[in-house]
Amino acid sequence: MKIFIDTANLDMIREINSWGILDGVTTNPSLIAKENTDTPTRVREIAKIVDGPISAECMATDWEQMVTEGEKLAAIHPNINVKLPMCVDSLKATKILADKGIRVNMTLIFSSSQALLAAKAGARYVSPFIGRLDDIGAHGTDTLAEILQILRNYDQLSDTEVIAASIRNPTHVLEAAELGCDIATIPYNILKLMVSHPKTDEGIAKFKADYEKVNGPSQ
Repeated sequence: MKIFIDTANLDMIREINSWGILDGVTTNPSLIAKENTDTPTRVREIAKIVDGPISAECMATDWEQMVTEGEKLAAIHPNINVKLPMCVDSLKATKILADKGIRVNMTLIFSSSQALLAAKAGARYVSPFIGRLDDIGAHGTDTLAEILQILRNYDQLSDTEVIAASIRNPTHVLEAAELGCDIATIPYNILKLMVSHPKTDEGIAKFKADYEKVNGPSQ
């Protein structure tokens, strides 16, 4: 499973990229706003750090403007894919952009039927929001499993990759991996939690203490 980081913070991206495990980055208008910058500027900066797919979201609400904005975003860097929120206009724009060779990440997916339509329209990625589904009493990874199964049923949809999004905890990541999800886009704090375990910390502390009994304090 490919691992993306879901952030627009350059320091976080640099740190996770230094781990050697980062395959791409997803951003959205809320994450960009936290950094007091604009989408074109920030994705240019990200592209200098990460050699992988970078999602940049359109703010247009009708399909013609989505196409125009999407073309401008895609022209920034070859790794940019255009992020569109699921709606009828986005489906229209996705078809046009895909025919032009521009990759689309259809976001705000909450049902298998939405994912199916996005894939049919030519979306390169679909992003089901599993955490937000959990928030309303659904089981987000059940929807994720349905989407994966549907897309695998048809060769003509096999180019569409599924991004598990709205990750709230390490368990979400593991469940996505067990299902064979293509990608998980993970917040910085969850990536940090995935590294940690109290028994690991305990073991490191014991090894250090035992070493220092014989060799003195380590430098």
